[in-house]
Amino acid sequence: MGAALPFFIDDLPGVWRGDAWAQAPQRAVDTGHEQLNAQLPGGGWPLAGMTELLLPIHAHCEWRLLAPALARLLADSSGHAVLVAPPLEPFMPALQAAGVPVPRLCCIRPVGSGAAMAAAWACEQALRCRDVRAVLAWLPQVATQSLRRLQLAAAQNQQLLWVLRPEGARAQASPAPLRLWLQPQADRLLIHVIKRRGPSALHPVALPGHAALLAAVLRGQAQRRQQAQAATWGRARPQEVAHAVAGLAAALH
Repeated sequence: MGAALPFFIDDLPGVWRGDAWAQAPQRAVDTGHEQLNAQLPGGGWPLAGMTELLLPIHAHCEWRLLAPALARLLADSSGHAVLVAPPLEPFMPALQAAGVPVPRLCCIRPVGSGAAMAAAWACEQALRCRDVRAVLAWLPQVATQSLRRLQLAAAQNQQLLWVLRPEGARAQASPAPLRLWLQPQADRLLIHVIKRRGPSALHPVALPGHAALLAAVLRGQAQRRQQAQAATWGRARPQEVAHAVAGLAAALH
């Protein structure tokens, strides 16, 4: 027998070493949070797989995390983002202020005894729609088989998919290649990367909390209002308005 040719795994296309997970050849969307990008394979939200977000039942911190990516994705391409079974009506003015084109958000709210199954089905169909750029689904009671179908649909159609589930599900197995546990606190949002392609993350990522962001938005609104009204009212009255809004912002800390 002839001598065996030298074999180098690095020469195989599409194969990468576990310690090089950050440079893995994976299409991704910038999360809008640099510190989170640094912890995700491909440097952002995966475009061909499901991202599972696990959070407390009564916490609603997902928009703080996802709005920058939605704004970027919809700004760079035509199409829509589909919201499946949101537990609360999204606050559209805040999303608009974050750069998300609200008219291009489509909401689907299944009702009745089969709502959970209908929501999973609607999510899968949305992933197969050519006009859809991202799907955000709240599926607290989804079956494992449905999760596998959603992961397959996202991979086949190269779609961006976020599935939100209760934090108690983090001990359960999941086909999602990326799983994050969101832990909101008074002044920040902790993001634990509990599953990714590559080594485990040693420390959570900390993002500013809602209060700091809302305070910044209110201050910006006060400044814009002052500038817009100064030409008509003079400079005394707009200053009073700015102080009132600034006081509300300070109370949110």
